[in-house]
Amino acid sequence: MVRSTGRSADADAGSRSGSGDLPVIVVTGMAFEARIARGEGVEVVYAARADLLERALSAAVARGCSGIVSFGTAGGLAPDLKPGALVIADAVVGPFGRVPTDAAWANRLAAALGTAPLASRLRRGPMAAVAAPLMSADDKRALHRSTGALAVDMESHLAGAVAAARGLPFAVCRAIVDPAWRTLPSAATAGLRDDGSTALAPILRELLRQPSQIGALIQVAVDARAARVSLVQARHALGAARALDMRVA
Repeated sequence: MVRSTGRSADADAGSRSGSGDLPVIVVTGMAFEARIARGEGVEVVYAARADLLERALSAAVARGCSGIVSFGTAGGLAPDLKPGALVIADAVVGPFGRVPTDAAWANRLAAALGTAPLASRLRRGPMAAVAAPLMSADDKRALHRSTGALAVDMESHLAGAVAAARGLPFAVCRAIVDPAWRTLPSAATAGLRDDGSTALAPILRELLRQPSQIGALIQVAVDARAARVSLVQARHALGAARALDMRVA
């Protein structure tokens, strides 16, 4: 089941009473990203399957919002981006064409992340979006050449399309998990459920089928930890700077 997190029923009722209190919708693909993203003034929607995510996002937008931000992890495309690097996108290039982000909002997000320890990890540029996981280093290299994008995810094009259709501000903040040069083992995505949660049994079955993946999967876990640390730090910085509050100019 797709869930929305981060707002109580009382907060929802209060927010709908005046447009100035409408939440920002945070869109992500996985449950752990949603837990990091939740907080005051935001409504989080997540799912790994595109149609479930679109349905949850449409319902959240119908309740009212002041903007949409795509937040979470991404695969690296630029060869110099290491796990834990942060990308604030100026546009998303994907199945729906090129969707620009809101420049003023992107500047506010970048300013909030522009102090230590995050400043050295921050990059700005285009984000690519795809409909299925990009597993191989060769595929990531090809997408970087064709789009010039710094990173790739599977949610930003959906968030951007809804924002563009509704005339809402749109922004992207993503942390690199797998770098451009890393080919992911099949076990890395074996346990991902449609709703964005993770099941252990399919991962174990995949490792039993091909035990040689264990080393690569351990490296994925190390990379994922770096991305998670950056996301937690970024979310704290964005909250402290009120960068997700659209009432703040």
